[in-house]
Amino acid sequence: MTFDFDTVIDRRNSDSQKWRKYAGTDIIPLWVADMDFAAPPAVIDALHRRVDHRVFGYAKPLPSQVAAVIDYCWQRYQWRIEAEWIVWLPGLVPGLNVAAHAVGVPGDAVLCATPVYGPFLSAPKLAGRETIAVPLRPDRPGQGARWEMDWDALERAVTPRTRQFFLCHPHNPVGRAFARAELERLAAFCERHDLVVTSDEIHCDLVLDDVPHIPTGALSPAVAARTITLMAPSKTYNIAGLGCSFAIISTPALRAAFNRAMAGIVPDANLLGFIAAEAAMKHGEPWRRELIGYLRANRDYLFDFVSQNLPGVTMARCEATYLAWLDVSALQLESPVTFFEKHGVGLSDGTLFGAPPRRFLRLNFGCPRATLTEALTRMQRAIHARPQPSFPSSPAPIGGGGHHSP
Repeated sequence: MTFDFDTVIDRRNSDSQKWRKYAGTDIIPLWVADMDFAAPPAVIDALHRRVDHRVFGYAKPLPSQVAAVIDYCWQRYQWRIEAEWIVWLPGLVPGLNVAAHAVGVPGDAVLCATPVYGPFLSAPKLAGRETIAVPLRPDRPGQGARWEMDWDALERAVTPRTRQFFLCHPHNPVGRAFARAELERLAAFCERHDLVVTSDEIHCDLVLDDVPHIPTGALSPAVAARTITLMAPSKTYNIAGLGCSFAIISTPALRAAFNRAMAGIVPDANLLGFIAAEAAMKHGEPWRRELIGYLRANRDYLFDFVSQNLPGVTMARCEATYLAWLDVSALQLESPVTFFEKHGVGLSDGTLFGAPPRRFLRLNFGCPRATLTEALTRMQRAIHARPQPSFPSSPAPIGGGGHHSP
C-alpha cells in the first residue's frame, strides 16, 4: 500500500470528541463516526499552503472549488450538475435541519426509515413537523441480515400531511448501499405521494462492495426536480472537523426555499474546509481507493470475528460506510453500552438511531487493525466472562422501532 492506515495516531490528548469522551480511562472509543486515520497527504499539503498565507478572513468558495464539485460528480457518478445548483453548508446536520424548514409548513410530516442517524428524527421536530418513522425490515434474522425498505409499511404510514422523505443513502447505521431498483421504487413512491426527497449521501464514496453509488438526483431529471441531495467529502477523507458540505438542488423554487430557510441562521462553510474539500475531490482518489480496500478488510475481519467469537451478537450485512450494526439482544443486557464500556470499549447505543432499547449497538471500524483487534478481544472476554442468559423461545421482532413523533 502507498498510504499508511496501520499506524496508530495517539488522539487521547487532542481535541477529538471521539477520544475525549473517555479521557482518563482505558476505553477504546468506537462510537462517533470519524476515522482514526490521517487525512490524505494532498489535503494536508493544501492546508499547509493556505495556512502559510497567514490571513483567515471570511471566505466564499472559489471558482476552482465550485468546479471541483461539478467535475467530481461527473467523474464519480456520471452526474451532470450546474454551478447554480450548489448551496454550500457548514455540515450535513444543518442541511437536514434547513431541508425540514424549507419544505411544507409547521404541522406537516417528514417520513424516514429507522434505524437511522439521529438528526433524521430530530430535525423535523425542531422545524415543527411530525416525524413518521417506519422500520426497515431485515431480509432474515441473524448474522449477515440485509436491511430493506418495508414498502407496505411506508404506504400505510404516509399521510395527507406528509411533505418530505428523508433518505440516508448509503444508510447509517445499517450499512446499506441501495441499488438502482430500490431507488427507482422509492422515487416512484415519492412522486405518487408528491414528496420531496432529502437524500443524505455523506457516505457516498464509502461503498465497500464492487457496486457504484447512484445519487438519488441522478436517476432522472424528474427525480432531481423533487430532490435535495446533501454531500460532503468529510467522512470519506476524514476531514469532518473542517466543516464544509453542500446541497445540490436543481429546481430553482426548491433551491430558493432552501436558501430562505438558511438566511440569517446557517453560517458559511469554513475557509479551510473549502481548501480541504477541493484538494480531496481533485487529488484524493488514490488515497480513497486504498482506504476502501483497508475498510473492506476491516469489515470482513469484524464480520468473521463476530461470527466465530461473539456468541449472542450478530452483525448486519455492511455494504457501505465504516459503521457496523450489531444486534446484541440475545445477550439480554440491561444496558449494552454500559456493559461494554466497563470492559473497555465505547460503542453507540442503538436507541440514538430510533431502535428498540437494549437491542442494538453501532461500532465504528474506521481505525487501524490493531485498535479494532484489541477492542474485539475485549468484547470477547466480556461476553465469555458473564453468566450465559437463557435465550427466549420467541424473540421480539428485530425491526427499527417505528413511531410517530410530534
